[in-house]
Amino acid sequence: MSLLKPIFLAASLAASLSALAQTTPATAPPDFSRCIDGLQGEARAAGVSEATYRTLTRGLVPDMSVIDKLNYQPEFQMPIWDYLSGLVDDERVQQGQAMLRQHAAVLERVQQRYGVPAETVVAVWGVESNFGQSLGKYPLVQALGTLSCIGRRQTFFRGELYSAMRILQAGHIAPERLVGSWAGAFGHTQFMPTTFERLAVDGDGDGRRDLMDNTADALASTANFLSKAGWQSGQPWGFEVKLPAGLNTAEEGRRSKRPISEWIARGVRKADGSPLPASLGSAGLMTPSGPQGPAFLVFRNFDAIYGYNAAESYGLAIAHLSDRLRGAGPFVTPWPTDDPGLSRAERRELQGLLVLRGHEIGEVDGMLGDKSRAAIRIEQARLGQEVNGRGGMKLLRALRGR
Repeated sequence: MSLLKPIFLAASLAASLSALAQTTPATAPPDFSRCIDGLQGEARAAGVSEATYRTLTRGLVPDMSVIDKLNYQPEFQMPIWDYLSGLVDDERVQQGQAMLRQHAAVLERVQQRYGVPAETVVAVWGVESNFGQSLGKYPLVQALGTLSCIGRRQTFFRGELYSAMRILQAGHIAPERLVGSWAGAFGHTQFMPTTFERLAVDGDGDGRRDLMDNTADALASTANFLSKAGWQSGQPWGFEVKLPAGLNTAEEGRRSKRPISEWIARGVRKADGSPLPASLGSAGLMTPSGPQGPAFLVFRNFDAIYGYNAAESYGLAIAHLSDRLRGAGPFVTPWPTDDPGLSRAERRELQGLLVLRGHEIGEVDGMLGDKSRAAIRIEQARLGQEVNGRGGMKLLRALRGR
């Protein structure tokens, strides 16, 4: 379980980019109101007043779309080069650098207090909500109320529901503003309600903790999360490395940390060929696409990022974006594929070309969902390509020339 979100949740953008299997839409059970009424005693024991509970649940109806999302299963595993190309692209780097300049004073205070670099905090902000542009649309009390009475993991979601109610009861966020993901994450950096109660902080001294409309609170809370997760000030998250020929990576991983001296002795160097810094501590070796692709030595700070959302691909996206915001370039070693992933701008271009060919895909937004992937399959078949619904560079180049 992630400290921030249930482990079965993908990062918000990754979920929107994944193709989802079609399921029969869930239908509302007739006893939903009875279930909600029956939770009042439990909510009272959890610190939610009777008045608050009644106000927030009056006329509450289930949103069965969240149950459909709970039951969705990915159609296929997204290659890591697709995942990262959509999260860390030139567009996001430029936006992130603009945010660093715009919020420089707040970020400097945050870094001094929590020891987390501004670039890392802004990287989380960019990946989680595109710098506040994608906060989610689900009213949290309705979504969490639905999940508390219908479907699996009801006990977990009830805890989040009562937490959301306590947040509203305390006046941190206006009830009409508490919207987020279908599973309850909300705000500029997507905290679950219980995480908010543990780790959100008042970043500007106004007496409230508002992650929806107060950027200072959101940035400070994110830094506090990473600090509490074990961030070590002044230390790197890791770096890309070059492996010697024949190095056995089968038993290596993020958790299997070895002293940096051992990696030096085994012939590992930084990706540019320079020696590893001998002064650093222990590091684990990550090869997310195998030994032929990019390889990384990761330290304790990568584990802190991992704690935000328990997926190594997510952690690598945050870490890489933070480096790009500092002015670093793309990874030195290319991904082991002849069909690279697309940036968000390239995905929008691909969708536009699909529309020009008469496909109904909905909004051209860079999110390759079900309709886009159905159109991609048709075009892949027409072009004689592998029919897998994946939007990669091969298809984009082919459609550019037609």
